[in-house]
Amino acid sequence: MDRNKAADLLKEKFPEAVQAIDQFRGETTVTIAPGPLRDIMSFLKENEATCYDLLVDLAGVDWGNASPRFMVVYLLHSTRCNNRLRIKTRLDQGAALDTISDIFKAADWFEREAYDMFGITFRNHPDLRRILLEDDFAGHPLRKDFPLKGHAFEQPFPVCLEEEKGTASDA
Repeated sequence: MDRNKAADLLKEKFPEAVQAIDQFRGETTVTIAPGPLRDIMSFLKENEATCYDLLVDLAGVDWGNASPRFMVVYLLHSTRCNNRLRIKTRLDQGAALDTISDIFKAADWFEREAYDMFGITFRNHPDLRRILLEDDFAGHPLRKDFPLKGHAFEQPFPVCLEEEKGTASDA
């Protein structure tokens, strides 16, 4: 399927949701409203004309002081047609997106990563908790307002340093 054709089908099926269609270097990006995200992803996966059966990546973007502040970018691939489609949606801080982890199984961990690093929440996610950082970690390190040196940067791993001292004296 031609990438432009998939974008045209989305524009035809979800005219109120499609905000922009962009082409750059042979890749198509469709920007959508966040509300019908699940319907759009189901359509792209299940429709015989589109058949985007693989979620390659999901990435969060923090635009800092812009409104809406966050963007979530989904990269889809059709193994049958061997092409890709990028879907983008924007949301305000504190707003949540619907999970697509039941539509694309790979979204489970990708959504947890976006939650952990950006604080973007996904409604009805089966296990939305930190995946890369400790449960008691304060903040979201990929946000623009996160301190550049992190929290307690001068002592990055105090537990590990204490263990090294104990090991050195035992030897």
